[in-house]
Amino acid sequence: VPLESAQEDARGKQFNPPPSDRGSLYVYRQGLMGAPVTLPVTIASLPETSLAPDTWVWLEGAPAAIDVRCTGTDGSAALTANVGPGETRFVEVAFLPGLMGSRCAVTEVAERQGRAAGLAGNRAVGP
Repeated sequence: VPLESAQEDARGKQFNPPPSDRGSLYVYRQGLMGAPVTLPVTIASLPETSLAPDTWVWLEGAPAAIDVRCTGTDGSAALTANVGPGETRFVEVAFLPGLMGSRCAVTEVAERQGRAAGLAGNRAVGP
């Protein structure tokens, strides 16, 4: 998975609140489960990106209901994160073993958990 520069990684790890007319969304994958497998992720119908273990992407834009979808060889999962003005939301994409390949799960998590994952991971090139 291609990673952002060290400067962009550090900027995202500051978790600065967005301006009052914008919202932020962090989407991350954590842990070693399925380490050799990258998970394709689509966020808000933007071009697909992939997440490896301990990587994340960050988007900032107009407040919206943002669809996050991951795809495994044995199935996909989706979630809509409602990002309001001045808010930051965190979504975890997780690898799950499937019968013949991989599945995935998408879950909105508490800010504390999302920040910890971001600090422990690396910022991937995202949409």
